[in-house]
Amino acid sequence: MRIFHSDATRLRQVRTELHDGVLVSPFECPERVSLVLDHLRRAEVGEIHAPRDYGLAPVLAVHDRDYVAFLESCWREWQAAGREGEAIPNIWPARTLRADRIPETVCGKLGYYALAAETSIAEGTFEAALASKDVALGAVEYTLESNEPSFGLCRPPGHHAAVDQFGGYCFFNNAAVAAQYALDKGRRRVAILDVDFHHGNGTQQIFYGRDDVLFVSLHGDPAVTFPYYLGYADETGVGAGEGFNINYPMPPGTNVDTWMQTLDQALHAIKRYGAELVIVSLGVDIFEGDPISAFTFQSADFITLGQRLAEAGLPTTFLMEGGYAVDEIGLNVVNVLKGFQQSTADAAQ
Repeated sequence: MRIFHSDATRLRQVRTELHDGVLVSPFECPERVSLVLDHLRRAEVGEIHAPRDYGLAPVLAVHDRDYVAFLESCWREWQAAGREGEAIPNIWPARTLRADRIPETVCGKLGYYALAAETSIAEGTFEAALASKDVALGAVEYTLESNEPSFGLCRPPGHHAAVDQFGGYCFFNNAAVAAQYALDKGRRRVAILDVDFHHGNGTQQIFYGRDDVLFVSLHGDPAVTFPYYLGYADETGVGAGEGFNINYPMPPGTNVDTWMQTLDQALHAIKRYGAELVIVSLGVDIFEGDPISAFTFQSADFITLGQRLAEAGLPTTFLMEGGYAVDEIGLNVVNVLKGFQQSTADAAQ
């Protein structure tokens, strides 16, 4: 297992998140990286490498150019406008307003490009997002070249980022960037399996009309869970993408046995699709102790998760999504990777 990490992912050090009507310290914080790294090093799961700089071309292959430019300039514009605190949107082009024009002021642009209000922008946000996509690209490139598994310790995460929207702590969609990179390198069919508690609305939106990326997601029912407005079972793709988007929404409190049975369905769909590569959007916020999620995994269950994922028998890249700064986050990540390695080794004997 080759692991990719960049210290630059810690550059995003925002202080504010809107949660339940209160400004709190963000759940998505640099400490997450430290907790995971500590466990990875102690467990000796694999060598840890820094990725190279892949530039913006892979980002622009899936994201809108003006959106990327906004992320790059937002913090400077916010400061130049004399705003105090961190950049947080306070208005959106909602159903009764126009969404066909991008305002000129930073406040207006924030609302245009944001999908939620919990994710603030401050110094280092853009640089951390750049580093995070490099981590994803380093990991997938290794797997493409070696057919060996890899893990990218991405931070900030990515699966809520759409073509031209940020939110849910996500700015660039790391899994989408990696999948498109694999296609550009000659793969014909890529599967993205999202096991985060929250639906990967951004990944779905990016590939919804395409048949060269199968998106499969197991997540909390959006009727009662963020991001609320995508992730229902009847969302199956459009046009060429019809049938290549599969959602498995489950109610809060879903037990591990039911979740694993659903995973078996997801893996069967991936095999039937004929994927040449699997990118796992690895959210360990399905853990019972996660502060903003509601599934029931215990730490030992993540070993089983890794074992099940290995049964697909496909080149696999894991990319970090959710899972917040509780002590067990590092153990849970390590257990997935160790379970995967163990099952792969057993199959090879």
